[in-house]
Amino acid sequence: MMVFVLVVVIAALLLGIVGILVHGLFYLLIIGIVLLVADLAFLAVRATRRQRPLR
Repeated sequence: MMVFVLVVVIAALLLGIVGILVHGLFYLLIIGIVLLVADLAFLAVRATRRQRPLR
């Protein structure tokens, strides 16, 4: 599962870099930011669910 998260983060960063460097592809930057925020939210939800009280 962590491999998937890492791949999504790398894809978001690459989309953001391409969106900044290539003129006229600003929408790729926006897609990269949205993808990164969604992935961080997924990680936050997953991290809060793993904390279980001891029996």
